[in-house]
Amino acid sequence: MRSLLSFLLIGVPVTLILCLVGLSTGMSEDSQKRARGIGADVIIRARTASNIVSASGATIPEHVVDKVEEQPHVKMAMGVIVKQTDFPLNIMGVDLAEFNRMNGGFTYLEGGPLRGPDDILIDRPYADQKHKRIGDTISLINHDWHIVGLIGGGKLARIVVQKKVLQELDAATGKVSVIYVKLDDPARADAVAEDLRKLLPNSVIDTMEAYTAYFNVTNIQGVKEFTYVMMGIGVVIGFFVVCLSMYMAVLQRTREIGILKSLGASNRFILQIVVAEAMVLGIGGTAIGIVMSYGAWWLIRTLVPASLPMVIVKSWWPVAGLIALAASALGALYPGLNAARHDPIKALAYE
Repeated sequence: MRSLLSFLLIGVPVTLILCLVGLSTGMSEDSQKRARGIGADVIIRARTASNIVSASGATIPEHVVDKVEEQPHVKMAMGVIVKQTDFPLNIMGVDLAEFNRMNGGFTYLEGGPLRGPDDILIDRPYADQKHKRIGDTISLINHDWHIVGLIGGGKLARIVVQKKVLQELDAATGKVSVIYVKLDDPARADAVAEDLRKLLPNSVIDTMEAYTAYFNVTNIQGVKEFTYVMMGIGVVIGFFVVCLSMYMAVLQRTREIGILKSLGASNRFILQIVVAEAMVLGIGGTAIGIVMSYGAWWLIRTLVPASLPMVIVKSWWPVAGLIALAASALGALYPGLNAARHDPIKALAYE
């Protein structure tokens, strides 16, 4: 029972590390996929926008879209308004005609395009998360919407409404949050982006390739540091769990240790026995942690598949295992050294 509890307790930090990496990687890959699916080559955002958020309020005058379209090598430009709804999700207002010209439009799994002012499109994961279907009503940003279509993922957003309607609701008539620019030759993206920076000095302008790089886990502020913190917590938990477990094991086996030492076992041999058992606990805890991470993955995909798109990152299994083994080895040192120092005569007399 003690060993089983040790396995479980060591598995908890392993699960936390794998879940954290899986969530950050899944959200990053999902955002990159949807950004690339827009079909744009350059993105223009307000100066107040952060690197990983496509917009921060609708502050760009809509006439800037026409101005951008007049520039050399610009095939078309599309303004979109973004409004945060169920964190971390956004609701996006688009002109479907422009969106269709840019990338061929959405793939409709059920239903069809936007027609009325209260119509809304949602993708399958968000529909499953909210338990909604075609024809249902959903309340977002203090407004009731009529679901007319379920769209395939990988393009722009999970929640889409008409641009003019969202502008009115957000008191941002004539303004957009972000402008997507499609070029006649994607190879000119860097040069066109540089020209647009001179034209619009108060905006943040990136190529789509540079913009999607912001979503890389290593570039997201705080994620790397938080991962290191979780690793540290995993080492601390594993250390104390193994230290306590092996200390109790040494106490229970005092007479056996005395017998071994009376038969000529060296201090190093006794220490190796204790450390070896601790490493077994670390290996078992890692295996249980991996299994529990699959359980967490299933639970998240069942409850919040749209908000938290988690993936299983198998490349992190060895890392999590090494953390658990390191914690186990450190935790076994004190009980092991304590066992090695036992006097064989006193150990044999121990009751």
